[in-house]
Amino acid sequence: MSAAARTLRVPGRHGYAAEFSPYLPGRLACAAAQHYGIAGCGTLLILDQNESGLRVFRSFEWNDGLFDVTWSENNEHVLVTCSGDGSLQLWDTAKAAGPLQVYKEHTQEVYSVDWSQTRGEQLMVSGSWDQTIKLWDPTVGKSLCTFRGHESVIYSTIWSPHIPGCFASASGDQTLRIWDVKSTGVRIVVPAHQAEILSCDWCKYNENLLVTGAVDCSLRGWDLRNVRQPVFELLGHTYAIRRVKFSPFHASVLASCSYDFSVRFWNFSNPDPLLETVEHHTEFTCGLDLSLQSPTQVADCAWDETIKIYDPICLAMPA
Repeated sequence: MSAAARTLRVPGRHGYAAEFSPYLPGRLACAAAQHYGIAGCGTLLILDQNESGLRVFRSFEWNDGLFDVTWSENNEHVLVTCSGDGSLQLWDTAKAAGPLQVYKEHTQEVYSVDWSQTRGEQLMVSGSWDQTIKLWDPTVGKSLCTFRGHESVIYSTIWSPHIPGCFASASGDQTLRIWDVKSTGVRIVVPAHQAEILSCDWCKYNENLLVTGAVDCSLRGWDLRNVRQPVFELLGHTYAIRRVKFSPFHASVLASCSYDFSVRFWNFSNPDPLLETVEHHTEFTCGLDLSLQSPTQVADCAWDETIKIYDPICLAMPA
């Protein structure tokens, strides 16, 4: 079992997303909602680690549930959340009150927001239950363009860490789609599962490799040069996979969290790919991130009102 987790309990708040700061070691943002996101307000928590555990550095309230969070790539204090009321919120951790700006165009819940990692462009992409994806420049009050094509709820929108202006989306329409901001049409459509796809992520070491996680309990790897069949499939979760993240440090390692309450670590290049199963939550596990600063550190959050930071044994050993 992994080394003891540092745990913060947040009464009455159900965790949806956790993201480590790309700047400050140990700083973590968590997007949470009251009443499992069905009703009530939302909270953005900024956490710091210390010897005794986790402490809240700052918390912000919003009048609807918060479902995702992303850090700015050009300002260590700035981050963006998305909400059940169809809006995005821009926050500054250096200020006690917020948000600094609200972007309200989506007509239904916004489930995903991601800030571009490509140097030289400061863009955000958001995915909504209104079946659209919107592109934003945080300095501009309205969206730059809207991408249409998905035929159901959009659960995940993630920028490529390699290709400027390229992002992926995953949807309840059972497809993974690849888009380019220079053309509003879709570049690639992958019928990735015969089930709703709740999450996708790009490999940090291979610009053509993505992973999807779906309600069918499977993770599938996709090489964009040939998407007729997956290059790997990882089985073991017993309920829907809610979020999947590639490791920033190991080319073939990834992590997934699920409605089966577990977090699983995998090396898809191994004959036996399951490295470790962590079962320290008692409810749906929704938020998951791997630290960019520490090769062994992982954060997650769940509907059991807890946020945890820990070091799985499998990441402490050479892959």
